[in-house]
Formats: sequence, structure tokens, C-alpha cells
Amino acid sequence: MRIATYLRNSSLEYDARLVSLLSALEDAGCEVCRVDNRSGIPGNTDFLLSIGGDGTFLSAAALAGDSGIPVLGVNLGRLGFLSENRPEAVAGALLRGEYTIESRTMLGAEFSGPTGNSAIDGSPFALNEITVHRSGGAMLGVDVTVDGSALPTYWADGLLVATSSGSTAYSLSVGGPIVLPESKVLVIAPIASHNLNVRPLVVPDTSEISIGLQSRDEQVILTMDNRSAEVSPDIKVGISMAQFSLKRVRLNSSDFINALTSKLFWGEDIRNSTVK
Repeated sequence: MRIATYLRNSSLEYDARLVSLLSALEDAGCEVCRVDNRSGIPGNTDFLLSIGGDGTFLSAAALAGDSGIPVLGVNLGRLGFLSENRPEAVAGALLRGEYTIESRTMLGAEFSGPTGNSAIDGSPFALNEITVHRSGGAMLGVDVTVDGSALPTYWADGLLVATSSGSTAYSLSVGGPIVLPESKVLVIAPIASHNLNVRPLVVPDTSEISIGLQSRDEQVILTMDNRSAEVSPDIKVGISMAQFSLKRVRLNSSDFINALTSKLFWGEDIRNSTVK
């Protein structure tokens, strides 16, 4: 078995839990190497281990891209929804085959206008969300069409389009719904809306979404997961499901609902206590 590892925080390579994990894999005959960029991933790699938190997993997802290499998140960070697995649980589960491979929707973006396709460094794909956001004090007007049908203009700090994977990330913090990862939907949600009568909108992940902007500022901020750039407000952004999906490794011990209760304390209420 050939396994590549990716760390954004190089200090983690000395973490005792990671050292133990890699030793267990090597002792079982696995070929393990560390990579820093996509071209460094050896051919016939079976798994890419993302070592850190969810931010590292997003970088690893961009690294894997459309290669089809399954990515497994090893949590040495904080919250850990995408990178959820304890280091102690990983080696045994991989070696015993106690996992499944999920297909997670990726978003693709096309840009037109003054900035064009150089709007953001790296690949124009995102696993969690794509956002537009004001860069100055002026409110942002966001014009959105879904499959050619225009929505009312959002007046807000910005707007995001999130996948089901991203529903527990930025989308959650702006009041978007929690979506089970296997749901084939996208979430369109305003950021700090100045419209009292708008709500997040759930659309099929096959939708073609177009975004235009109205701004008195010279620049707006465009983000794709953990990458960002300042762009002209004259830019047009087209968002749709990418032609490939991210292959994510889910250990059999993983459970999304349990993660909601244990990590986000969903339903935390004295009335729900099992202690009488």
C-alpha cells in the first residue's frame, strides 16, 4: 500500500501520535512519503493522509484535485468535521479495510470580466464553499440567477454558495441549514444580510448559478475554501458542480450525527440529559 501524507503545519511531524501512526503503517509494509504539492504525489498512491485540521483537509482536497486519490483526514487540529479521525484509529482501520470511500461534491467556478480566469491562484475548485464579500465599508449588492431565473438582489456583506460538505462550515455560521454529506444539494446564503425577508436557499447540486455584483468599493473579496483574492466588482462568477468529485475516506467508526452532538453540542439541553 502506498500512502502519501500532507501537513500544512510542519511542526506536527514531531507529534508523537503522528509518529506512532506512520510507524504502524511502515511496520505493516506500507510505503509512506510526504508531499507538499500535487506534482509530488507518487504514481499509484492509494491514499493521501491530511494531517491537521479542516483547513489542512481543504488544502489536501485541492492537492488531490481530480486525481481520484482518496483523502483521509487525521485530526491533529481543533474541531475536525472533514479531518475527524483520531491518529490512533487510522492505521488499524486502513490495514483491515474498515472504511468506505465517499464521493463529495466539488464546486467549479468560471470568471468573466476584468479579472478573468486569473481571479484566484490555484485550481478554480472548492469543496466547502465559494464566497463573495465586501472589502470596504459599503454594502454589497449581489445579483444571483439559478438556472437562468433571477433571485431578488441580496444586500449584504456578501454571499456564499456551499456544498453539503460545507454546510457545517461558513454556511452554518451565517444561518444556513445543516445538510447530511450524502445530500446532493447546494446552499445559497447571504452573509450578514440587510434584507429582513431573505433566507438561505437550497437548490439541486446540478444547478447553474451566476453571480454579479453591485459595489461602490474598488475591490471585493472572492474566496474558494481557504484561498482568497481581491477582485474587481465588475467580475462575473459562474458556479456549478465540478465534473469530478473528491474521494473522501470515511472510517466505519465515523458517524455524522454523533459528530454534530459531540463537536457542535447539537441539542445540548438539560432536558436531553440521560442523568436522572
